[in-house]
Amino acid sequence: MRNILLRLAYDGTNYHGFQRQPEEHGRTIQGELERTWKKLFAEEIKIITAGRTDTGVHAAGQVINFRSEARIPPDKIPKALNSLLPLDIRILEAKDVPEDFNARKSAKWKRYDYRIDNGRIPNVFTRLYALHEPVPLKVEDMQEAAAYLEGRHDFRAFAAAGSSAKSFIRTLYHCKVKQQDEQITVTCIGDGFLYNMVRIITGTLLYVGKGKIPPKEIPAIIASRERPRAGLTVPARGLTLSVVNYDGSKPSDVFPDIEPNKYEDFIISSGKF
Repeated sequence: MRNILLRLAYDGTNYHGFQRQPEEHGRTIQGELERTWKKLFAEEIKIITAGRTDTGVHAAGQVINFRSEARIPPDKIPKALNSLLPLDIRILEAKDVPEDFNARKSAKWKRYDYRIDNGRIPNVFTRLYALHEPVPLKVEDMQEAAAYLEGRHDFRAFAAAGSSAKSFIRTLYHCKVKQQDEQITVTCIGDGFLYNMVRIITGTLLYVGKGKIPPKEIPAIIASRERPRAGLTVPARGLTLSVVNYDGSKPSDVFPDIEPNKYEDFIISSGKF
């Protein structure tokens, strides 16, 4: 049995999230992938994913792995799958990986980007991939607030109510707010994320940008561990899983727009992949 890794991109608009669901609930990314693999190789596979994105969430660098007896060379897999997959799912890369590789457990960090269209009139070309927020935002205040979120914290206040997570402690290596013309991007890079965590962080930063929450109140919100103290959960369509990293390199070495900080020292590379 081989252990195969796939890196893929998808537009989540027309899918009921990544994880396979009963057919009556709607199409899923995992369902399409497993169905297509079975068509090609008459083989049932069980996919492990780096992150189970929700309904409407997109991915530019999702990673999955699965065991297979298929003999197709890795470099032939993307073309074979893409020939049958819907056009809004694309396989970018395939490779054989060690037996102990696990797309979720082996990940060192993930990068999510949430895009906000801050123009007065919605941009028709980004309407499926960004939240339209016509109210002028205090971006500098949002940047100040984001800095307080960086580090290792109990993020219970930024998790969906009723979350079943065993631990709410996560390390947020970077939380950045950047503006280019009318687009504002909230970038979160961390060792793991709670359910709806990035969308709640973004909703909280939007409250800061509108003057509803002072930037200096963020540490108190974190310490409270109370979900109502944070902002609303913003819609899924603005969120993209951009990168999943496995080699333990620092985000500032990967992304030219990310500056090094002390929190990157928490990243440990196992050297296995």
